[in-house]
Amino acid sequence: MRKSAGKSKKHAPKSDLEKVEPQGPPFKIRMGLPQMDALWNRLETGHKTQTLTSADFKLFRKWGKALRFLSQNPLYPSLSSHEIKVLTQKYGMKIFEAYLENNTPSAGRMFWTYGPARAEITILALEPHPEEGEYARVRLDDVP
Repeated sequence: MRKSAGKSKKHAPKSDLEKVEPQGPPFKIRMGLPQMDALWNRLETGHKTQTLTSADFKLFRKWGKALRFLSQNPLYPSLSSHEIKVLTQKYGMKIFEAYLENNTPSAGRMFWTYGPARAEITILALEPHPEEGEYARVRLDDVP
């Protein structure tokens, strides 16, 4: 906030992204079992030991960024989170899809649900973007 001539002015947001406020307390991110947990542990270990391939490093960076946004605000604009009704019906719980990337061939998507406890989100799958009508083929991990 700047002051000029004794009057205070609020800084105007430069973009819509600056207007995004956290939606309550941060969510704890959990990984689905067994695949998401194993993949995240492998990527974290590889990052710490600097043994990730170029492709794995790129995935770790994109996924990590998406997880940070998701933990602060599941409706963060760049995630474009939305419910996938076919998966909600198939699994009996609300399943959401969020973007890891966009405008690339086979753009990565992250599938998640709220829970199992209050203020928790569980990551259930990472998949290339399914075409319309192909969501039923998406296989989700178990909620821990």
